Amino acid sequence: MEDEGTRGVRGTSADRVPGPAVPPPPSGPPRQPWSGQPSPGRAPAGEPGAPQFGQPSAWTSPPPPPGPPPARPASPPLPVEQPSAGAPSLAAWLRTPRPPQAPGVWRFGFTPRPAEQGEEVSDRSLLVGAVITLLSALLLWSLWRNGYLPYRLVPLKLFTPGEWWNPGTSGGPRTIEGSDALTVYEALLFGLLAYGCGRIGNFSELFRRHVVQRGQPFLALAAAVAAGLTQLLVWKETLPVVRPVLVLVAAVAGGEIYQSQTVVNVIYALIAAAVLYPFARLGRWRELIAARRSGSAPATADDTPAPTTATSADQWPELRAAGWTDAADTLTAEVRTGRMNDVDVARLRHAWTQATRSPDRLAPLAEAVLRTGGAAALHPSGDRDLPRRTARHDVLTGQVRIGRCADDPHNPYARRSTGIALDPTLLGTSLLAVGPPGSGKSARLVRPVVEALGLRALAGQAAVLAVGGTGAPVGPDEAFDVVVRVGNPASAHDLDLYGGTTDPDEAAAVLAEGLVGDVGSLDSRRAATVLAQLLGPYRAAHGHFPSVPELRELLDGTPAALTALRAALEAAGQQAMLRELEARARQAGGPGDPAPALADRVALLDRPAFAGFFATGPDARPFALRSLGQYPLRVRIDLPERGHAEASRLLTRLLLAQFTAITAARTDTTLFVGLVLDDATHAVTAETVRGIRRLRSVNAGAVLTLRTVDDVPEALHTPLLGAVGCTAAFSGITTWDGKRFAEAWGKEWVETREVAQHTVFADQPFTRALHALRKLVTGKAVTTDAVTVRQVEKERWSASELAYAVPAGHAVIRLATVEGEHAPPLLVELGG
Repeated sequence: MEDEGTRGVRGTSADRVPGPAVPPPPSGPPRQPWSGQPSPGRAPAGEPGAPQFGQPSAWTSPPPPPGPPPARPASPPLPVEQPSAGAPSLAAWLRTPRPPQAPGVWRFGFTPRPAEQGEEVSDRSLLVGAVITLLSALLLWSLWRNGYLPYRLVPLKLFTPGEWWNPGTSGGPRTIEGSDALTVYEALLFGLLAYGCGRIGNFSELFRRHVVQRGQPFLALAAAVAAGLTQLLVWKETLPVVRPVLVLVAAVAGGEIYQSQTVVNVIYALIAAAVLYPFARLGRWRELIAARRSGSAPATADDTPAPTTATSADQWPELRAAGWTDAADTLTAEVRTGRMNDVDVARLRHAWTQATRSPDRLAPLAEAVLRTGGAAALHPSGDRDLPRRTARHDVLTGQVRIGRCADDPHNPYARRSTGIALDPTLLGTSLLAVGPPGSGKSARLVRPVVEALGLRALAGQAAVLAVGGTGAPVGPDEAFDVVVRVGNPASAHDLDLYGGTTDPDEAAAVLAEGLVGDVGSLDSRRAATVLAQLLGPYRAAHGHFPSVPELRELLDGTPAALTALRAALEAAGQQAMLRELEARARQAGGPGDPAPALADRVALLDRPAFAGFFATGPDARPFALRSLGQYPLRVRIDLPERGHAEASRLLTRLLLAQFTAITAARTDTTLFVGLVLDDATHAVTAETVRGIRRLRSVNAGAVLTLRTVDDVPEALHTPLLGAVGCTAAFSGITTWDGKRFAEAWGKEWVETREVAQHTVFADQPFTRALHALRKLVTGKAVTTDAVTVRQVEKERWSASELAYAVPAGHAVIRLATVEGEHAPPLLVELGG
């Protein structure tokens, strides 16, 4: 399996760059609910006492005294995994070209496809044409040698003395000089005849298709057989080679040269070598012998070329240009000795870029590099790589390869058989994937995307939130900084239903969208008003938002709960909030009051299975989604699908609403923030569609997967497909879903050719014979074609093609970037 420059460092993946084998983080005590305090050996990202990404970990300690940079402390070398045979070194991986390409093209070592060839001749036509050409050439040469062609000597007589020839146009040679000239003349004509026969009979294509394509050793053996046969014909003087050469040598050096047997033997050896040389080139004997001596197989074509560009990427030119030569030399040595991996390179480059924006950070970063080498500016978790990769990643460009464009007429010729990859510029437009269970959405799309964002998080460039059911294949626990298992008593973290905000109106708007955003008959704005009338007074009285049981009681209008809240407000002197509560009491029970519907939805979370979760008291510190916009976190939330499907859908809807609201409100958009919903069934609302459309402007994106488009309200089908820039239709979708994709992808102008064939009937015997010969060569009857060429507008992919023409393990993917570039829908072989 090819490594493509992405071989790992822990021996757990075959697709990563060789690097240091980073030991797993030490196991500490069980994690407590998200408290903002680092646990032993694994500090939460961005919390006090944890090193901030983009800065060396040494920044948390006082600055070193002035003077020369301290020497790196002596320490035992890190264990280095030996790269397997064929794995590229990190230096070679860095030097591999990554030319800019169209959206979605796998850039690592990309080489464009050769120009498109015309329609190939069939094997039958090629073989019959070659045989007929060969027979015609043999007939012509036989007629020549036997003197049946008139005026055959006229051109020769025009350039030679007349006394060499007998009188008349057909007179033969009279002297020895004339006989020698005729010998050379016939050899030249034979060469022209052989060349013309080869071109007309297309022998080169025949040789390429039926001999070269079989590879070695068949190619060398076929060339050896042809060379032996040719040598036999040459020395039997069936082919005019030996006598013309002897005549020319005698004409130049004189006939006395043949008195020496040694000279004759040398001439014969040169003739034999000259006859053998073309066959040695055709059979590639030299390459075969060299491969046999080295004990390796002959080189074959590969879609990923070896790194050949001689750039200085592994010399850290950005550090040298800034004058930090010692730091650059340190990192160069780390690269060459295999003590770094691809994530280290991406992380340090990003840290250096961030430091250049604040010159006061350059010196501490350079000193950290001198002390710790490739381990400088570590992610707060201390991880330098993921525990396992299932896809090919190019961390420098942020790309993850998800497959290969199929060799299909629907795909443009230049894109066929090329790798297809996703990166933040594509994910920033958000991605919608639709396909039935088992079509590969989770394993071949969701998992690679989560891995790619996790690697970028380790490099300090992204944050990722992966949401799925328990057991969803989004990655192991060790690949995340925070794992929330809703409904699992063993979960180390809790979840904040209010997203970490302290504004009652903001919390009410997001919570209303999550609770009743899918109810078409209910206005989310009225529901948000009802929640705000309760959340605001409660927070003013208690300093925090209500827990799930308390919120349910308030929405139900329980007298005891309302009385207690009213008394607390009066005691605190919160007259404004008291008026809010009184307004809620007056509106309760009125027509169209959304409180009962809200209470019913909150009741889904007020179950014994969720006891102890969603705590909001002063001692509760649940994980808040707001942290994603501030720190390069890797978060996974497991939802309890079995027995609590409605609650899981509610939480998914709430998380999507929180994500769109929080990312849109952040002011620092340096980090790319990605949300991956492994199942977005009933999670999309009108407000979240508008939020998804705004994500591309705030350096964020969402990946949503659906079993069918009907899992979204019908009124949102068109807005959702228009809001996302990337769409994927997996194998097995229905024609109804295919119709929606076909409409979203639009049409294109194509040239159609309508050919009407009419059989030609011959009346004359000679014409019939010619037609029979033509049918023998082509295998088709003689016809005349009436061709009509038109420009028509046609769907890029029809609904029927999407439903029935997409093979298993494939998907049709349309990509667009945040800059507005786009690629047509491409048929992709997933995992290729």
